[in-house]
Amino acid sequence: MTPTETPLIRTAMPAAPVAAEGEGVAVPEPVPHLIARGFDLRYGAHEALHDISVEFLEHRVTAIIGPSGCGKSTLLRSFNRMNDLIPNVTTSGELRVGSLDVNAPSTDVVSLRRRVGMVFQRPNPFPQSVFDNVAFGLRLLGVRQRAQLEERVEASLRRAALWEEVKDRLERSALQLSGGQQQRLCIARCLAVDPEVLLMDEPASALDPSSTARVEELVLELKGRYTIVVVTHNMQQAARISDRTAFLMQGRLVEVGDTRRLFTSPKEKLTEDYITGRFG
Repeated sequence: MTPTETPLIRTAMPAAPVAAEGEGVAVPEPVPHLIARGFDLRYGAHEALHDISVEFLEHRVTAIIGPSGCGKSTLLRSFNRMNDLIPNVTTSGELRVGSLDVNAPSTDVVSLRRRVGMVFQRPNPFPQSVFDNVAFGLRLLGVRQRAQLEERVEASLRRAALWEEVKDRLERSALQLSGGQQQRLCIARCLAVDPEVLLMDEPASALDPSSTARVEELVLELKGRYTIVVVTHNMQQAARISDRTAFLMQGRLVEVGDTRRLFTSPKEKLTEDYITGRFG
């Protein structure tokens, strides 16, 4: 991207609001689903996130952008406690998923990760069949009846726009699928346990352009049912798929707002410099 270019904005239109009988059309206010308040995170002595306060709205796609090492993925992983797996991580401030305090000692991390699903940069299917990949989480939750498993697996693959491509090879290894199919399979595996939120850490960065387009289309289809937060380095992608965008720089939140507004008339000079390619 050259310094004078601005990403093509092609955000999806929100669903038409439903008016109550006898009333005019009223657009409901979006509800915050994920909330950070004064959130800090350190890896040992290194402060990766500083005083992050941001809300991610229900049934919206929010993109998190910023240069490498600015804390995008760290913030994303904080909402389902994936950073707990890293030694010497300390946090302060508040994170919430709805009314749930993410970091409270009483929070059940397994239950939290069921509510807040995660899709990683590179597809990570298990070395099992397509069917068993999607059924994996269901079995952990105690679903054992074959008919119920089949119904849930099919529904999840359909939501992930993969059913028609794999319905005749459910018992084959998931590792035989293409990279784009494997990523949609991982999305289906997430959807099978009925999460509220999908966190996507650069879900298309390892894919070819055609597979990237399929994943982007899927994100737009899923937002009516889930709250979605996507980390991306691709400004065009952020502009295409997100309703809101948050810009991070050196572990700090510089600006957040409507994607169209942020890309065309950012409030902060630092945001303008980044999205026009002057650094990053």
